[in-house]
Amino acid sequence: MNTYLIVFLCFCGAVSLVAFVCYGADKRRAKKGAWRTPEKVLLGLSFFGGSVGGLLGMSAFRHKTKHWYFWTVNLAGLIWQAVAAYFLWTL
Repeated sequence: MNTYLIVFLCFCGAVSLVAFVCYGADKRRAKKGAWRTPEKVLLGLSFFGGSVGGLLGMSAFRHKTKHWYFWTVNLAGLIWQAVAAYFLWTL
C-alpha cells in the first residue's frame, strides 16, 4: 500500500467516525427536542469522506432514513470515495 492511500483511508476513517457520532448525537437531540445538528453538516460530513460512518449512523440510529437525499448523498459519497481509493491503490 502506498502512503497516499493510507492517508486517504485514515482521513475517511476519521471523518466517518465523526459522522457516525454526529448522527447519533442528532438523533438523541431529536428525541429530547433540543438543538439539532444542521442537515447540511450531516450531509457534508457524509459526502466529504464520511459516507461509511453516515450510512452506519443512519442504520444504527434509524435516523434520517426516510429522507431520499440522505441516501443519495451518502451513496454518492461512498462511490467517489471507493473510486478515489481504487485510483490511489493502483498508483
